[in-house]
This record gives sequence, C-alpha cells and structure tokens, in this order.
Amino acid sequence: MTTAPIWTRDEVLVATSGQARGPGKDWAATGVSIDSRTCQPGDLFLAVSGDRFDGHEYVADALETGAAAAIVSRTPADLSENAELVVVDDCLVALDGLGRTARDRTDADVVAVTGSVGKTGTKEALALSLGALGPTHATMGNLNNHIGAPLTLARMPRDARFAVIELGMNHAGEISELSKLTRPDVAIITTITAVHLEFFDHIGAIADAKAEIFDGMNKGGTAILNRDNVYFAILAARAWARGLENVIGFGAHPEADAHLASCEIDENGSDVTARIGERIIRYRLNVPGRHWIHNSLAVLGAVAALNGDIDTAAAALAELTPPKGRGARISIHLSDGLLTVIDDSYNASPASMRAAFAVLGDTQPTSGGRRLAILGDMLELGSASAQLHAALADDIEANGIDQVFCAGPDMAALDAVLPNALRGGSAASSEDLAATVCAAVRPGDVVLVKGSLGSRMGLIVNALTALENPGTREANHAV
Repeated sequence: MTTAPIWTRDEVLVATSGQARGPGKDWAATGVSIDSRTCQPGDLFLAVSGDRFDGHEYVADALETGAAAAIVSRTPADLSENAELVVVDDCLVALDGLGRTARDRTDADVVAVTGSVGKTGTKEALALSLGALGPTHATMGNLNNHIGAPLTLARMPRDARFAVIELGMNHAGEISELSKLTRPDVAIITTITAVHLEFFDHIGAIADAKAEIFDGMNKGGTAILNRDNVYFAILAARAWARGLENVIGFGAHPEADAHLASCEIDENGSDVTARIGERIIRYRLNVPGRHWIHNSLAVLGAVAALNGDIDTAAAALAELTPPKGRGARISIHLSDGLLTVIDDSYNASPASMRAAFAVLGDTQPTSGGRRLAILGDMLELGSASAQLHAALADDIEANGIDQVFCAGPDMAALDAVLPNALRGGSAASSEDLAATVCAAVRPGDVVLVKGSLGSRMGLIVNALTALENPGTREANHAV
C-alpha cells in the first residue's frame, strides 16, 4: 500500500522560503521527520538542532534511509552531490512555516488539548473516538511543545477530517504561541492543579497560562472545561472575553453539559452513564481510574461540539488503552506466581499521584498479595515540594496501600511521615532503590510505579520486568 504525499517540492519551498539544492528532481514527501533513527523512506527530514545535538550531523543517515529530501540551514560536508536539499535560514522557523501552511490548507476540524494533568490520555481518547467518525490525525506521544506542535501539523494528511493536537507548557506565554499556530476549533482544558510551581507563583497563574489556549481560536470556537475544577468560572470568563461563543462544562457537577450521571468501577475499567446535552449515553471504558471517566466526558463534549455521532464515538472508547508509562498493566510470571505492575512511570503531580493511588486501591491483589507503591519525586513543584510530597500520606492510607518505597530527595519528605508499618524502603534514586523493590515483591502483589520522568522510575519497571520467569509462562500456556 502506498502512502499519499503530503508535501510536494514546490510546496515545501514556498512554506519555508527555502532554496532548492541538488539534482532538482520533482520529489514529494509522504511524512516529516526530525529524528534520523525513526526516519522512514519518503520522509522530509528537518535538521533541527537542540542544546545537546545538531540535526545536520544526521542528514546523511536520513537520506541513506530513503528520505525524499532534507531541510538544512547549512550544507553538511559528508553529503552526496545527489542529495536533495532545501536550504533555509533557520530550521525551526522552517518547521513553523510547514505547520502554518498545513493548518491554512486543511479542512480538518482541529481540537487542541491542554491541562495540568491528563493531556496525553485525553488526546489518545479523542483520537480513538474521532477516528471512528473519519480520518483523524493526532499528536504522536507527547510532542506538545514549540517543536512538537508544528511537527504534528506538518505531518497532517491532506484527507484528515479531524486533528487532535496536544499543547503543553511550563512557562507563561508558551501556549499562546502554540494556539495561534494551531488555531483550534475546539479547545479542552482537562483540569488545573499544582504542577510546574517552580515556574509559577501560585496555581491561579497556571490557570492563566492554560487559558492562553483560547488566544488563537475564532469566535465560533468551543471551550471544553472541567466543571468540577475551582477554576472553571475563571476559565469560562477568559473564553468569553476572547469572544468564544460556546463553553461546555464536563464532570460530575449537576450543571455540567457533559455530565457524569453514574458509573460502576472495577479494577479493569468502568461502565459509565453520562448525559451529553440532552442525550443519555452508556459506554464502557476498559482502563481503570476515575480520572479516565472524567476525561472521557471531555472527549464526548468535544464530539458534540463538532456535531459528531456521539453513540459511535462513545462505543469506540471501549478500545482505549493507557499510553506507555501512563497506567499500563504488566503481568510478570514469577517462578511461583503472578506479579502485576501498574506502569505509571512517565509523569507525576499531586493530582495524578492521588488518581493512581485510587486505581491501586481499586485493584485486588491475589493469593495473599499486597498493594505496593513505588514512588519517585514529583518535579517542578518549587518551594512547596516537601509539603506536597508529605501530603500524599493520607491518600496512601485511605486507599489501603500496604507498603511504600520512596526514591529521591523529595520523596524523602513522604517517607518521613509514613507510619513505620508502611515504610518499605527509601533511597536517593530509582537506581539505588531497584534492588530493594525486586527483593521485596512476591506473587500476588500489585505494584504501582510512579514518578516524574526525571526521577527515572522506568528503571524500576525494567528491573521488575526482568524478574519474568520464561519457564513459568510457557508452563502456564501449556496447561
């Protein structure tokens, strides 16, 4: 099966104000890449540079892989004379140009997603639901910054009916620029809570920064806001001040337009009954956690704003799975039983920690197993960090967690206030803690691993996965 081109040579030259160098054949690109390791034949490669790398060093690799052409700001010395190049003043500016041109030419309805927590999961759920209604293009992974947003736009197929774009930030002003680039038709703010406090004086300033998502929207756009969040009224006022005509609230609040009527939660997911406008919708989520329920309401609110088929969109949510490192479950076969790991190692904040504790609390260990929480530092919390870490203790006890292992200097504040019976071990880093955790786990345990990406809790997930006993797995399959 061939992939339709998304950029012709002449379109790239116009979008980037670039100059063509090379044999001059009339090439076309079927994708856009900034990483030679994942570059595919037919891609347009951009030699983007960062603090620790220079994309120009990998242009030859990308072209050897089969890239149609490369955008460069200088010509690398090791290139063949047959290399097809587009020479620009600045590769990041060129990427912005591709993104703006892609946005200008598309007929797709664009939904942008931001919020303190839940962005990537909501984005994935949106892509799934809208994908059931028509060709849908979405941010890959969490490419949500000044590089990821224009790259997502630049990769958009010409036939896309919907586009779902995740927008992230850790400083004021960032989302405003991304909103003006993406020009959303619908904007979702999942919630406002304590994250990035290292860069903001208070949570209200975070709300202001997230409200920048409205800056690039037209007056016919729709804001989807968390009706249960204390900043709902402030965000709604910001949306109306920007001239938006529609504000849809979602949540359990009785005045929410996308309202949670009821739910039955089990350790594998939830059966949800919701009122979307005047419609009652029933659907299944096969991912555990109340936070997934609330974010699914935002998804269906967005579908309603786009006049999509809500029944079809809701039914598609049954296929939702957690992204890697965001709650995925791993079954590890030990020599004498099964160990379950909840891999939530990609990111952490006080709100997402509490949501993860609730998921662990709803999960029933087997064969006399325990609920274990392996926790790494929540980063970027500023001067409030120790207090916010210690404050997790109440939720740990409330969810019936049997033992807690702490990694990192900030998590030491939590370890210090836990009852002795709950203290499983503490270490300066995830690497130092891994052996202690591996020695402590036993068959039947359910183990939550969570922390900010910088705390490197994925190392502990890998260490636990390495406990797998292939012989036990094969014996179980043979039965």
